[in-house]
Amino acid sequence: MKQKSYEQGLSKTPLLGKTISENLKQTVKKYPNREALVVPYQNYRASYLEFWEQVTQISKGLVAFGLKKGDRVGIWSPNRYEWVIIQFATARIGAIMVNVNPAYKAQELKYALNQSEVSLLVMSKGFRKTSYIDILNKVKSSCPHLRDKLVIDHDWDKLIAKGAVITDEEIESMEADLEFDEPINIQYTSGTTGFPKGATLSHHNILNNGFFIGERLKYTENDRVCLPVPLYHCFGMVLGNLACITHGSCMIFTGEAFEPETVLKTVQDEKATSLYGVPAMFIALLNLPDINNYDLSSLRTGVMAGAQCPVSTMRGVREKMNMKEVEICYGMTETSPVSTQTFLDDNEERRCATVGKVHPHLEIKIIDPYTGKIVPRNTSGELCTRGYSVMLKYWNNPDATSTVIDEARWMHTGDMAQMDEYGYIKIVGRIKDMIIRGGENISPYEIEEYLRTHDKIFDVQVIGVADKKYGEQVMAWVILKEHQEASEDELKAYCKGQIATYKIPYYWKFVTEFPMTVTGKIRKVEMREISTKELGLSKRL
Repeated sequence: MKQKSYEQGLSKTPLLGKTISENLKQTVKKYPNREALVVPYQNYRASYLEFWEQVTQISKGLVAFGLKKGDRVGIWSPNRYEWVIIQFATARIGAIMVNVNPAYKAQELKYALNQSEVSLLVMSKGFRKTSYIDILNKVKSSCPHLRDKLVIDHDWDKLIAKGAVITDEEIESMEADLEFDEPINIQYTSGTTGFPKGATLSHHNILNNGFFIGERLKYTENDRVCLPVPLYHCFGMVLGNLACITHGSCMIFTGEAFEPETVLKTVQDEKATSLYGVPAMFIALLNLPDINNYDLSSLRTGVMAGAQCPVSTMRGVREKMNMKEVEICYGMTETSPVSTQTFLDDNEERRCATVGKVHPHLEIKIIDPYTGKIVPRNTSGELCTRGYSVMLKYWNNPDATSTVIDEARWMHTGDMAQMDEYGYIKIVGRIKDMIIRGGENISPYEIEEYLRTHDKIFDVQVIGVADKKYGEQVMAWVILKEHQEASEDELKAYCKGQIATYKIPYYWKFVTEFPMTVTGKIRKVEMREISTKELGLSKRL
């Protein structure tokens, strides 16, 4: 009988049965004088004891504003130290923090505020050339639950002053009333169709996920983690902040947005031991002409997530940036987010071709998406996750929740994957990205992997576009290596006789970059929209 694609994360290390603030308090007691948070561009640094005192001040301020357990507090800001304090202050009093994407405009903001019924919005005055205050003024009359706003740039000291009337005992009483299974965070998934959905996460979900991420990275109080990734997403606030505070490590933020030179300077000046990013960020760092002028000798590890890592990028990160122990993480917001992760001693092939093995205390299986049966090893199917990390629900959306979490509490990811005989997982695409051409199921991943072997191609993404005769037709978006040229005919000839004729792309588009989300994920839905318009397919069909 063939071995089934099922694994569970056995572990002698127990889950943390604590709330976020209970765990932070424990870390503060253990490492009061270790640096907790450093944000050089704001001239901010705090020890764990200082950080705890500031979290307490802001907790009191929020209570003085009338916030109580279960109330929703929106946070709309790029990366800055105040964001981190709000994260832990809301956790102390049991308010549910709602992460608002810094890129949101009026309609997106209105939807998030109304769908989660935010009563207080903590916000920056703006980001880059966008005025958040102007955007909020356009929609606040349509947000009946929004009672107040706090502009970090103007009102931070007022918030602290307002909280002076609240006693330590009042905050401690609120903390004592919290349970670790209660919701503490709502994160809106980017969503490629329809409105975003609010993944609702508990203390237990995200605290444990952060802890076990840090465990696999072997974090200690001596680690200093450089975080150029967005705080509003799990990458920053869970893989970053919660992995750090569960181990006494230091959180270091490089700026409001990613700037390659600033990241390397911060690593050098702060002697960071770990660095996070999506592959596109690491590619930008490696392409800096003066990268060798920075002292990166303090680095040992880091996390690469959000997209597949090219072999050349992995090699460069390990050789040029000293990140010999860099790891790959895979997951989704709905699973807090990490379900699988590589190990410090995995070889290059496993770091690049797989997303590692199942996390402790979790289960994963790969099923036939049509029958629901577990498939044999090395067979493609839908990846499902079960365990402590699976979200509580989509906020105020039971129908959407029931479509992704089944009766046995398996989270259906929508990702197509394979599990090898050792339990390592390879992501091979999205179910919704599967191309059906003339009745043939085509995996874009298979075509992409083959085309990446062409010595002129830097990267490629394959999509399906509408076709009157076949239903869908295959299209490739190609980024060529620097100073290289190639034609459609040349690439078609490269495919002929190597992959099935029906899989050879019919349309080709040469580009310098792919549409991406803020977190570095390829937006194939946008690629399809652009291609449909440019090819005039909507007129033809």
